[in-house]
Amino acid sequence: MNRFSALAVLVAASLPFTVGCATKNYVRNEVTPTINKVNELDDLTAKNTRDIKDVDVRAQQGIQQASGKAAAADEKALAAGQAANQANQNATQAGNRVTSLAGTVENLDNYQPVSDTTVLFAFNKADLTRKGKQALDEFAQQMQSQNHYIVQVEGYTDSTGSADYNYQLSQRRADTVIQYLAQKYNIPAFKIFLIGLGKDNPVAQNTSAAGRAKNRRVDVRLMTNSPATESASVQSH
Repeated sequence: MNRFSALAVLVAASLPFTVGCATKNYVRNEVTPTINKVNELDDLTAKNTRDIKDVDVRAQQGIQQASGKAAAADEKALAAGQAANQANQNATQAGNRVTSLAGTVENLDNYQPVSDTTVLFAFNKADLTRKGKQALDEFAQQMQSQNHYIVQVEGYTDSTGSADYNYQLSQRRADTVIQYLAQKYNIPAFKIFLIGLGKDNPVAQNTSAAGRAKNRRVDVRLMTNSPATESASVQSH
């Protein structure tokens, strides 16, 4: 075998191995970038999925917060509406009371005093004493013969203590007198007019114990507008 033939045989023997290596290299060079790109796309897809979930969670939280705020706003609006309705009702009631009071004051001009009594109270007390009950019993006897009458009740205190407390105390004292007359003698509530005046209008000086004792009182006055009383009043003059 000459050199040419030997070379040809060597080349022919090595050719399949060379072609196989070249093919694998070619495939590797072509496929690897594609695989890398696919992996990059997978990573990008995963990131996008995470971002979408994150946005969805935040959106749900935002919706919940907005719903909570809307519910709170509805509750406040409802409360405001109820408060407005209550204010209107209070205003109406106040207006009715003013109208009623105006009518009462106007009618009081037609009433004349018939009799009166004074009930005294202990210091800082609103309970009736035995003498106080006796005075009210004698006073109530005079109402039996009256048809058109009202009872005016004015509560007072001495000057000891604050003005606000004395007004409340004078109110309690007047309430005690009213309850006694209403429960024992069935005097209708609409016939009784109550005023708590606190330490105002004293009948004696508050500089002495005796003077303060006289000021701790409730003045009760029977007034009527019956024609018989008016004619009797005119004849007496």
